[in-house]
Amino acid sequence: MKNLTTTLAGSLIAFAASLTAAQAEKLTFYCSAQEDWCQLMARSFEDATGIDVNMTRKSSGETFAQIRAESSNPKGDVWWGGTGDPHLQAAEEGLTMEYVSPMRDQLHDWAISQAESAGNKTIGIYSGALGYGYNSDLLAANSLPEPACWKDLLKPEYKGHVQMANPNSSGTAYTTLASMVQIFGEDDGFEFMKGLHSNINQYTKSGSAPIKAAGRGENTIGIVFMHDAVKQAVSGFPVKVVAPCEGTGYEIGSMSIIDGARNEEEAKKFYDWALSPEAQNLALEVNAFQVPSNKNSETSESAPDMSQIKLIDYDFKKYGSSDERKRLLQKWDEEVSVLPQ
Repeated sequence: MKNLTTTLAGSLIAFAASLTAAQAEKLTFYCSAQEDWCQLMARSFEDATGIDVNMTRKSSGETFAQIRAESSNPKGDVWWGGTGDPHLQAAEEGLTMEYVSPMRDQLHDWAISQAESAGNKTIGIYSGALGYGYNSDLLAANSLPEPACWKDLLKPEYKGHVQMANPNSSGTAYTTLASMVQIFGEDDGFEFMKGLHSNINQYTKSGSAPIKAAGRGENTIGIVFMHDAVKQAVSGFPVKVVAPCEGTGYEIGSMSIIDGARNEEEAKKFYDWALSPEAQNLALEVNAFQVPSNKNSETSESAPDMSQIKLIDYDFKKYGSSDERKRLLQKWDEEVSVLPQ
């Protein structure tokens, strides 16, 4: 009888422990920023709240595709980082949920505008200008001129020296495509993309990969957001940053809660925390040089000065819409990617 009682007590304790574990707070976090920033955000949120975080890092295009594929049985809770266009498309397709954070009144107008254009299903967390960077040592070694404009990248002497991501997988590259259409007009914009294609040595999955390759000396010119090029330069690589002379597009990096999230309350806690100055200042620890959305957050002195860059009036609502994004990507697939190099 004593053994039976002991066994029963042990079983109850084990059951209670398993029940507690099952009920423990947790969060499935999809991240589309740089890997070290994603890891720091996940671990810092765990430290701040005690909520267990399972983080997956993919580019914004890949994350959007995953959220869409999982829509009938969502596995993620919150999506943080990456360009705003796929966040806007996810909102339009009903893949993310409406949420108004109590932190909203601390944010810059451009961050709130991003939310309003999506029915409050996303929010701006940082901004950054598009441009490119080049490895000055490789440029000199190949006797190449210093590029200063977008159209400079079409020169035949740059053949095999330019790298960018694939716009189907990368938000950075989609922003490039949409920016060229807005800067030059659709016809000339696609002619630009065709000319650029002939000089491309590789289309990467990740938007920041081209400038990382340039930093390592594996590539000469990388089309990226300028803050990613600054990161390479600050890290000691011979990378020069270019704000193209014609003007350029920019991103509003965004955050969204996935519709049907299994851990909705934890997702809201992360959302509010991620908009705080304390969370946004973590960017400085990993040399992320975007401009944060909270007015009280710190911006690195090394970050590109957005006021000194010729920015176009980027139409986020149009180019973040599902139909327009699909149309431009299909046109790029059919008219650009299939061309010989």
